[in-house]
Amino acid sequence: MLNRLFALEAHGTTVRIELLAGVTTFLTMIYIVVVNPLIMGDAGMPVGAIAIGTCLAAGAGCLLMGLLSNTPLAMAPGMGLNAYFTYTVVKGMGVPWPTALGCVFISGAAFLLLTAIGARQLIVNAIPRSLFSAVAGGIGLFIAFIGLKDAGVIVANPATTVGLGDLTTPGALVAMLGLLVIGVLMARKVRAAMLVGILVAAIAGWFAGLSHAPGPSLGLGEISATAFKLDIPAALGLGGNLGATVLEIIFVFLFVDLFDNVGTLVAVTKRAGLVDADGTIPRLNRILFADSLAAMFGALVGVSTVTSYIESASGVAAGGRTGLTSVVVGLLFLATLFVAPLVALIPTAATAPALILVGSLMVGAAAEVDWADPVVAIPAFLTMISIPLTYSIADGLAFGIISYALLTLFTGRARGKDWLVYVLAALFIARFVYIAKG
Repeated sequence: MLNRLFALEAHGTTVRIELLAGVTTFLTMIYIVVVNPLIMGDAGMPVGAIAIGTCLAAGAGCLLMGLLSNTPLAMAPGMGLNAYFTYTVVKGMGVPWPTALGCVFISGAAFLLLTAIGARQLIVNAIPRSLFSAVAGGIGLFIAFIGLKDAGVIVANPATTVGLGDLTTPGALVAMLGLLVIGVLMARKVRAAMLVGILVAAIAGWFAGLSHAPGPSLGLGEISATAFKLDIPAALGLGGNLGATVLEIIFVFLFVDLFDNVGTLVAVTKRAGLVDADGTIPRLNRILFADSLAAMFGALVGVSTVTSYIESASGVAAGGRTGLTSVVVGLLFLATLFVAPLVALIPTAATAPALILVGSLMVGAAAEVDWADPVVAIPAFLTMISIPLTYSIADGLAFGIISYALLTLFTGRARGKDWLVYVLAALFIARFVYIAKG
């Protein structure tokens, strides 16, 4: 039944491989169950309710993606967007959190509308194929950077921005152990390399005192404090003085999630070998519909924008090729509702090695860029270097599209069929100007 539903044989995979891939992706993402409630709790929202909402939103999003699109993309409330929700919208602008949730819902509805009329598909298909490879490579550097930071191998340095951390700390030692285990097993072609490495590092982290004691169990009734509390009328600016502010908030949620999602989508599908020879992504429309519906569902249960996660690449590296991987991730998130406190037993130092090595695999996509052609190479390089250094997939893609548009325009290589690239470049420039003035 699973073979027919997910076309496992056609994708060269099996139930066992997909299960392994799902568990691997889940283990690299479970930190969100702890981190998201802490961030959104600063907005004055009940932490217990956010923890339950995070599990529900991630579970539902992954199930939607797996069943609707048959793609190994996992979803959860987006990091970065949750910080924007809390620290910029609620605390900075003084917008009540129910109104902010209303903005999240409206942005999800806008995603759905743009998908229905084909606008999002046009945007994805308008991106030059060379930038697809650059985005994949840039995200590889990005998640490797995150992994090294989580491991304590690199740390902030006021003199040089970043520097080498103390490699004798328990976190760094545990991460390097995991890195060695995964590296050796990958070299020996062991499919479970990521999973085994994470588990070995987690056990070592437990003995090293890196794991936190599990907290009290959560009652599912706690979610009533945030579920369906969104205030859509206020988010639409009806009868209030928040109109202009709310439009700005909706625009940011829409814009950032759109291009973060595009970057993740391109990188993961390319790594999974799911991109057709002409560069198009199969079932793109279904993927985007799942993403839109997940964003709206997340707002209903009381969490910030749900989006696809680049950690999906860890499952792809473990062999995941179909939506069964996403379904497994979704079911594990739903199961986490009952054991959420146990997540604290897996320290970030244990999952960091998987991110580092997945990053190394993704950087290989850069070999597909024609580095001898400056019109192609310069935008590709700016995309790759900007993603990790700005800590934003959307900003990296912006640099790539703007530079590509300007170079083709001033070298006489502009083509009428690429009109949308120039529109996107203009929008990105306007966004940078707006951010600078804000």
